[in-house]
Amino acid sequence: MPKLRITWVKSGIGYSKDQKRTLKALGFHRLNEVIEKEDSPSIRGMVQHVNHLVKMETIDGSK
Repeated sequence: MPKLRITWVKSGIGYSKDQKRTLKALGFHRLNEVIEKEDSPSIRGMVQHVNHLVKMETIDGSK
């Protein structure tokens, strides 16, 4: 199963509360943090909502 590597690259200061809550829901705690999540439509939708604040790359799950 493919995974997504998501990096929080820009602060949420000055953006709406729902975008800040989306960052929290993804599991971020601090700037420049990297998380890995299973690829799913809901996670991709959350990333798209804050795409100006995060960087996303796909990781092949077969190692």
